[in-house]
Amino acid sequence: MTKARTNASAASAVGRNIVINGAMTVSQRATSVTGITGSGYNTVDRWRVGNSSAGTWTMAKTAVTDLPSFRNSLKMDCTTADGSLGANDNLVIEQRFEGQNVQQFQKGTSSAKSWTLSFYVKGTTTGTYICQLFDNDNNRFVSKSYTISSANTWEYKTITFPPDTTGAINDSNGNNFIVSWYLAAGSNLTSGSLQTAWAGNTAANKAVGQVNLAASTSNDWQMTGVQLEVGPVATEFEQEDFGVTLAKCQRYYYKTGPIISNDAFCLGFNGSATVAVGVTHFPVTMRADPTALEQNGTAAHYKIAHASTTTTCSAVPAFDRATIDSGSVIFTVGSGLTTGQATELRSLNNTAFLAWSAEL
Repeated sequence: MTKARTNASAASAVGRNIVINGAMTVSQRATSVTGITGSGYNTVDRWRVGNSSAGTWTMAKTAVTDLPSFRNSLKMDCTTADGSLGANDNLVIEQRFEGQNVQQFQKGTSSAKSWTLSFYVKGTTTGTYICQLFDNDNNRFVSKSYTISSANTWEYKTITFPPDTTGAINDSNGNNFIVSWYLAAGSNLTSGSLQTAWAGNTAANKAVGQVNLAASTSNDWQMTGVQLEVGPVATEFEQEDFGVTLAKCQRYYYKTGPIISNDAFCLGFNGSATVAVGVTHFPVTMRADPTALEQNGTAAHYKIAHASTTTTCSAVPAFDRATIDSGSVIFTVGSGLTTGQATELRSLNNTAFLAWSAEL
């Protein structure tokens, strides 16, 4: 169900939008990733692809030139079609939320509030699409449909979901709540009746009527201006400074680099003749302690500056330990370091980076 756009007095309220990076401005990982056949975070921060055998896709942060107030969108482009979906095949775009960030909806109480989702969408394929709210703590969901009426034309959609007085969402930093946009769904997700009121997790009622966007390599879908707020009325999209959005995203993923060759990642010390340890202080408190390090390229993309010389690494940087405030990384060389001496960990290539994840 869709409604006409409304500018309500609530538009003056700051912080009403719980969606992070709804204008698709931040993309720390990459601006485009091809060959997506599985699930995970790829390009635009906070936006996750869930792909269960529903074709192959390119996900991109795409420039917008034909929609006032927005300059970027998230675009999904089908590159290998799946015209005959398996029963469990599906493709979704989703954002996951900490429970502590949805408490204002008072779900599971007698004072539960409605949820209003609004966004701009553009696609090659007209027809019915499904959006879903999922309570991961209580295994409950509600789904609503929207329609793309004109191909390749930006359309504004608003969907109001009812309150749910059953099942409180934990006030925690876990993966407690998920909002999903279906792009394809097999028969096990479409054979029932669309569940437009909150209820238990019956798969057949999740995505009834959903278009199969994976049916052709000519198909694509874009979205921007995404907002989820308390109440039955969609207000004007809450624009925010790039730095504010970036800081929100860095709670879940922090990347330093790619930087110019010979630039420093961090300072550290030599623990032995072959190993140096550096510490990166995160710009914001992360959601949880990162448990791994991401890097790019080969050992030859990294080096250690010590005393009056530099030494190229013999292994790619490795995770040492991390807290919500900082992470330490191990740089390894063949020989030549002086134990206890200060050191600087640097790039030797302008594609080198280090990154820490606390994603949901």
